[in-house]
Amino acid sequence: MYRRAQIFLVSSALIFGLIAVVTAQIVDKRMLDPEGFLGPSWLRLPLLVGAALLVDLVPRTLWLAKFKWKDMGPIFKERVRTHWTRERLTLVAMGIVCFYLVYVCYRNLKSFLPFVVPETYEFDHELHLIDKAVLFGSDPAILLHDLLGTGWVAWFLSYIYMWFLPLVPFAVAAWLVWSRNLAYGYWFVASQCIAWILGTVSYYCLPTVGPGLQYPYLYADLPDTPASSLMESLVFTRQHVLFDVDANVVQSVGGFASLHCGITLLVALMIHATIENKIARWAGWINFGITVVATVYFGWHYLADDIAGCMIALVAYYFGGLAAGQKFQRKGVRRLVAESDEIAGREAKVAHELT
Repeated sequence: MYRRAQIFLVSSALIFGLIAVVTAQIVDKRMLDPEGFLGPSWLRLPLLVGAALLVDLVPRTLWLAKFKWKDMGPIFKERVRTHWTRERLTLVAMGIVCFYLVYVCYRNLKSFLPFVVPETYEFDHELHLIDKAVLFGSDPAILLHDLLGTGWVAWFLSYIYMWFLPLVPFAVAAWLVWSRNLAYGYWFVASQCIAWILGTVSYYCLPTVGPGLQYPYLYADLPDTPASSLMESLVFTRQHVLFDVDANVVQSVGGFASLHCGITLLVALMIHATIENKIARWAGWINFGITVVATVYFGWHYLADDIAGCMIALVAYYFGGLAAGQKFQRKGVRRLVAESDEIAGREAKVAHELT
């Protein structure tokens, strides 16, 4: 039933990985694991799958058993039998491994960008002119600073912007582990892989460093927020990679397109399509809107970057859905699989019996 999505995930990870390895050979660089603090990949990937399983089983067991030891065993076993089926384990393992491989290749290919595309081919000046033309000669960052101020708003936008870092792994785990419709899990992780791959392509098609690095004087009035500290760290890492041939880190400077906008929009779209809770839907759209403002406010991106990021999200949402067997209609999305209703009914029945 999910063969097409599985083939897509595996093939996209392998092809993207091959491109990354070939590019590394061309620029005479090593493929690095950007998230190596948990150990090597061969150890980390099983740990991630095991952690996903425990995050679902342990808190739920403790809650339903009310911390009574004798009730924990039956609740634990019943959850494993009804929720952690072979299909669920396949989704979680394949989703985590393929997404992680795509993400590692994305980080490495982004790091190779300065060695593939010389700085003389960057398009910051052109995109900055477009920003000013759209706003009749005004700079979007200056307009936002004047409109919103540079006090507490800067700190608020900074924390929303930084929330993106844990949002990505949390969202991937949430859809893989807790989506009652397995097709939604495949849809989410497939669309994520597409978005990160297209984002990498956009960096090479229109290389920029972003207004915050190209025109830092425009942001001199901002306080020293976590977002500002992150930008300084990225600048330092970029210089380290450019001038130290033995640098054991990856640089992450790339402006066009904005994957902050793309991924947060993609998450909002997936929430709207797969979750009925109105609070969750509003939270997804609000998070996306504030993130868009923050990218311009801090100088991470030009207006064109944000627009391109949104286009990437729409493409990823659609083709990820097709890979997972979704059918798009004018009135919304109609799933082609009916097993989710059966799973939901079975789990509801089990929960009722246990409580």
